[in-house]
Amino acid sequence: MYAPPSPPGPPSPRWPTTSRCPRPARCCTYPWTWPPRPAWTRGWPAGWRSPARRSTRWSCSAARCATARRPCPRRCRPHRRRAPRRHPRTPHRATPRRPATRRLRPARRPPAAPPRPARPATTTIGSFPQTAELRAARAAHRAGTLDDAGYTDRMRTEVAHVIRLQEDLGLDVLVHGEPERNDMVQYFGEQLDGFAATDHGWVQSYGTRCVRPPVIFGDVARRAPMTVAWSTYAQSLTGKPVKGMLTGPVTILAWSFVRDDQPLADTADQVALALRDECRDLETAGIRVIQVDEPALRETLPLRRDQQQTYLDWAVGAFRLATSGVSDDTQIHTHLCYSEFGEVITAIDALDADVTSIEASRSKMEILDDLAAIGYRRGVGPGVWDIHSPRVPPHDEVVDALRRAVAAVPARRLWVNPDCGLKTRTYPEVEASLRHLVAAAAEVRQG
Repeated sequence: MYAPPSPPGPPSPRWPTTSRCPRPARCCTYPWTWPPRPAWTRGWPAGWRSPARRSTRWSCSAARCATARRPCPRRCRPHRRRAPRRHPRTPHRATPRRPATRRLRPARRPPAAPPRPARPATTTIGSFPQTAELRAARAAHRAGTLDDAGYTDRMRTEVAHVIRLQEDLGLDVLVHGEPERNDMVQYFGEQLDGFAATDHGWVQSYGTRCVRPPVIFGDVARRAPMTVAWSTYAQSLTGKPVKGMLTGPVTILAWSFVRDDQPLADTADQVALALRDECRDLETAGIRVIQVDEPALRETLPLRRDQQQTYLDWAVGAFRLATSGVSDDTQIHTHLCYSEFGEVITAIDALDADVTSIEASRSKMEILDDLAAIGYRRGVGPGVWDIHSPRVPPHDEVVDALRRAVAAVPARRLWVNPDCGLKTRTYPEVEASLRHLVAAAAEVRQG
């Protein structure tokens, strides 16, 4: 007669962690595998595995279990580990999209596409002020005192307010304001497999601003659309185009704690494939302008010159992989900031984005000379308002900045926008500054 082995002893307060996964080695949940768990093992610590299950591998999306008997957080979805999605490494110029000179021609525009804005066109980078009320609603939802329906209603109310404000100001291409996002990287990390979010892992970003970088511990995959519902709701409120907003693969890696058991290029491709699916879903939902931000492109450049070209090759390749799955009629934007871009100017051109918005107000538009020197022929949006200061730029100052930009870039390729997102500013500052921005663009249009 078969005699089952003796059960292990009681669980310790904290199980030792493994080197591959930040989750405790004896997980709070049992893997969903076959055959089912024997009845005589019920009540044992869930980390125990029978001989038939010793080959089972873990794939989890949270790392918050303190003991083996603690209930599993809702975000953790144990399942059998599947093979990671791969993409063959090819030169970054091998893309199905047509050359920029042949994209977005009037004859190719779909009947439902919104009219072209006057040039130079006005827009913003993405986020709008995160007020104390928004942060309180997010904290209440995380604590469970605000249900999903109430949280969604609160965020939709803020999106509607942001859309109305932009229409009143006269902006040409709108954004939904990103009220639902706690951070441009953490938001996506919480919705992708292979990421673990922290509760108290605060890291200083700049000044007094802190973030909680996610942990990439496994193969990255998208479970479901992440931004489509918010972007389509915003688009339903206006006849003007609304940008879908995504964070690029290089920036997600740069502002996360990344696994070190495989090359960064492989992890970047996995993130890029998840974003590629998101871009396609946004396009299918009717979003014709998609912005994929890469503010960390220059920041992550290796110090050693012999490593820089290898980095730029896979970084540009990951961006192209994420954005090249859409049709030629969908306009791809990107945004870069926090850096001097002279050393990566050729990589910026190689991204092949239809429009590139760049932090430029403090450098007095120096980046435009660098772009002209390499023959950059696509749209560019040099920032005309330094959003890192509460100062509201006067109208004449914005006009002068735009005239310097028009001297370097034809108006038909010029976009007018702030240096960066408006998350850290207040609504009075934003409204006054954007009014000056729109008025300055109108003045430059008239010559």
